[in-house]
Amino acid sequence: MATRRNPVTGVSLAERLLATRALTLDLAAPLSDADAAIQPFPDASPAKWHLAHTNWFFETFVLRDHVAGYQRFDERFPYLFNSYYEGEGERHSRVKRGMISRPSLDEVRNWRAHVDEALKRALPNLPVDALALVELGINHEQQHQELLLTDILATFAENPLEPAYGALAAAVCQAAEPLSFLPGRTGIVEIGADDDGFAFDSERPRHPELLYAHAIASRPVTNREWAEFVADGGYATPTLWLSDGWDWVRREGIAGPLYWRGEGSEFTLGGRRDVDPAAPVAHVSGYEADAFARWAGARLPTEGEWESFAATADHNLGNQLDQAGTVVPQPPGDIFGDVWEWTQSSFSPYPGFKPAAGAVGEYNGKFMSGQLVLKGASCATPRGHSRASYRNFFPPDARWQFTGVRLARDA
Repeated sequence: MATRRNPVTGVSLAERLLATRALTLDLAAPLSDADAAIQPFPDASPAKWHLAHTNWFFETFVLRDHVAGYQRFDERFPYLFNSYYEGEGERHSRVKRGMISRPSLDEVRNWRAHVDEALKRALPNLPVDALALVELGINHEQQHQELLLTDILATFAENPLEPAYGALAAAVCQAAEPLSFLPGRTGIVEIGADDDGFAFDSERPRHPELLYAHAIASRPVTNREWAEFVADGGYATPTLWLSDGWDWVRREGIAGPLYWRGEGSEFTLGGRRDVDPAAPVAHVSGYEADAFARWAGARLPTEGEWESFAATADHNLGNQLDQAGTVVPQPPGDIFGDVWEWTQSSFSPYPGFKPAAGAVGEYNGKFMSGQLVLKGASCATPRGHSRASYRNFFPPDARWQFTGVRLARDA
């Protein structure tokens, strides 16, 4: 069973599993034990926790549940590294993950090696339902690879020494293509994932949606355009903001994208560098995206508009994560990559949505409240992980991810 291959790439499930597991270790390789233990704020997690939690997922839902006689590496670890699965019992407080100084980073690596060996032995004999959980685990770990990078960026940004995760080439001076608006499809369209291939439960079922006449921007908003918004008093003009957004701006003292610093510089995984004016703006919240759109005489696209726009695009193209290294948005060239793009749509269940049975059914459905959908992929998204139907989601004040803006308007 485990030799089944992806019909597009020809890569087997076992090959994809081991490559994904290896990439996670590679992403953590530049980090010290101290680096990997810090939790910069409650919504982020330590790098060590990401390595451990993704391991817990495979050990729990694949090895424990489907491999007779499997013994846990350490019976204490489930309490520490369960995230939010109520069906798996009590767990350590999310806001105190940065207090887990033990096990050490090396002990977590040893645990991962133990689980990897068990998975390799078990894969040839796993039943179909367990192989589906392996597929889910691969995609789950890819999500945490992106979170590991964005969370370590947030961690290093808190350090006055402004350490670099890795080397980063200087921004290439080039002009962005002129912004234009392309007509979108109108009438009844189909959105959501079809029944072929992997998709998260929240992407299904595929269903019809009515789109009205509209147009979508040819590229994301750039840093240069965002700087114009700032210079024009965008953060000081209450009429541009939703009520909750304006309260957030005043309460938090927001005056620009998260990692922008004075005099045209920004903090990146490569340390501080000059802002690239042609690159897509990143690390802006849904509130900021909505305010910018209003300032620009436009609006944010709906999820259906964005998905219809990208339906025929190749999701494997663009500036996405291929291997361990420093990532940063580049001047835009493809629909996918660089930054996730905010929509105005809430992360709500599709008509006929049914969560999976058991604890894994808690994966998405329980978060369908107070979140906005983002579409596309970012420079930290493992290549091949996303697709047009993919539904990333965050609350509207979140901005530590590589989140940006593509405008839309009524036609």
